[in-house]
Amino acid sequence: MSWQSVPQYPQYQDPNQQYNYGGYPPQGGYGGGYPPQGPPQGGYPPYAQGGAQPYPQGPYGQPYGQGPPPGGYAPQPGFIQPPPSAGGYGAYDDPESQPKNFSFDDQSIRRGFIRKVYLILMGQLLVTFGAVALFVFHQGTRNFAAKNMWLFWVALGVMLVTMLSMACCESVRRQTPTNFIFLGIFTIAQSFLMGVSATRYAPTEVLLAVGITAAVCLALTLFALQTKYDFTMMGGILIACMVVFLIFGIVAMFMKGKIITLVYASFGALLFSVYLIYDTQLMMGGDHKYSISPEEYIFAALNLYLDIINIFMYILTIIGASRD
Repeated sequence: MSWQSVPQYPQYQDPNQQYNYGGYPPQGGYGGGYPPQGPPQGGYPPYAQGGAQPYPQGPYGQPYGQGPPPGGYAPQPGFIQPPPSAGGYGAYDDPESQPKNFSFDDQSIRRGFIRKVYLILMGQLLVTFGAVALFVFHQGTRNFAAKNMWLFWVALGVMLVTMLSMACCESVRRQTPTNFIFLGIFTIAQSFLMGVSATRYAPTEVLLAVGITAAVCLALTLFALQTKYDFTMMGGILIACMVVFLIFGIVAMFMKGKIITLVYASFGALLFSVYLIYDTQLMMGGDHKYSISPEEYIFAALNLYLDIINIFMYILTIIGASRD
């Protein structure tokens, strides 16, 4: 039996390797000439040298000479091949190739959001304090409100329904023009309630309360913009204080007196002053832990509006109670 007639068997190859250089080359002399250099081209020949029997079948039922389909070796049980890269072998996603203007875009969106919120807020405050001035300085409007007290309760119901709808229904406060319609109805109803409530006080008291409210809100807004303290993490504390404040208000309804009125109004003015800082920092975003979405401009304007008018009403209550 000659050397050339010995059947040659395939050497072991690891299917998980991307490249195979064939291990050690065969001993020179058989098969005529030196073995080919580099990676094997298409696997082993279909038949052995010297007229031997063909090699055993591969995992796909094909002779080893034909090899698996192009693109890699046959997948083995328990081995999951990674998906090919879009850029071919050696391609990778360079994180440095991503756009560098994410922070700039975010700041631009946030600035536009803040401008929109303050424009809406200015419109609400103009309508509200215009209604207050009309009820305080026009005697005919004051007499009309006194003769038709049922309008007060209608406005109170409309205000509660629209406020709860915007606070609880995301589609109401985000979908245009539904959000502006609800906000406009809420602002008109709240302005009517504010005007009727202000008729119990003298015009000088109302003007003094307006001036103090403007100064306090401006100072608190500047403080919220400049301070390094993050008030957005105080949401739970503020909710707890609000629950205490509501219970205190129910008790104050049955225990009337100048002292308890001053304490209740002072507590309310302080609480909503902190809420104004909290809502302002939520709107500003930036380095604060929590921020409101730029899509919630109606909700942000509603929060700031409620903070300001509550500060005004409690300051007016303090002034009125101190002069009685």
